[in-house]
Amino acid sequence: MHSRSSPFRLTVLLLICTSAGAQETGEILRGQILASTCFSCHGTDGKSAGSIPAIYGIPADSLRRTLQEFRDGRRPATVMDRHAKAYSDEEIASIAAYLSRIK
Repeated sequence: MHSRSSPFRLTVLLLICTSAGAQETGEILRGQILASTCFSCHGTDGKSAGSIPAIYGIPADSLRRTLQEFRDGRRPATVMDRHAKAYSDEEIASIAAYLSRIK
């Protein structure tokens, strides 16, 4: 009986890992699509060459918190508060996850 349950356990574990990986990939793709509007000001892939801050490679938690602060009016801004108002917490998390992975 043990040998019959081992392949079953392996299959279940594989499905769980694959599902989690697919979900993470989906969130990153969603973040990539949402973040594409950021690049008109923050530079290609968020790598600004000008006076506007670069936004790539910053830890996701920091980006998420900053975007939420802009959205909620807790951080002073010239235009970011207006941009951030359009995003839900889930969308902000997706954007932050994507931007934090750009190298």
